[in-house]
Amino acid sequence: MSEPVTSSAEPEAEAQLQAEEPTQAPAPESTKSGPGRLLVAVYGLFALSAVARAATQIATEFSRAPVAYVLSAIAGVVYIVATATLVNGSRTARRIALVSCSVELVGVIAVGTWSVLDRASFPDATVWSTYGVGYGFVPLVLPVFGLLWLRRFRRR
Repeated sequence: MSEPVTSSAEPEAEAQLQAEEPTQAPAPESTKSGPGRLLVAVYGLFALSAVARAATQIATEFSRAPVAYVLSAIAGVVYIVATATLVNGSRTARRIALVSCSVELVGVIAVGTWSVLDRASFPDATVWSTYGVGYGFVPLVLPVFGLLWLRRFRRR
């Protein structure tokens, strides 16, 4: 029996083929994986509901509570920005999401305090009035969870 003849080029060719084969690297963690999916879903739901509510109220009864309705529209815009940037997940998007969640938290605290101290300015509730009591205080805790989630990606 004769042994197969191999040239010295075959091991090099095989090594080159192995190097060219794509390796399945684990997908990098992103803001849209794991608990981030739930966060994005809640932000998306709040974006939709806040914008729809504000648009309806501004279109039909703006003179009744203009401050409350404009603040609801602003909250909706903040939720849209947070949703879009969390879905994107790039480094720049995460920075924008960080600003958005921070603005949201400050807004909930400021509007919540304002609505408690000056009830006359809020004859109708907003997403952020009374710290989001009408939404089970989710508007108060959502930016905290958003900021904590984004913190995981601070150095990436």
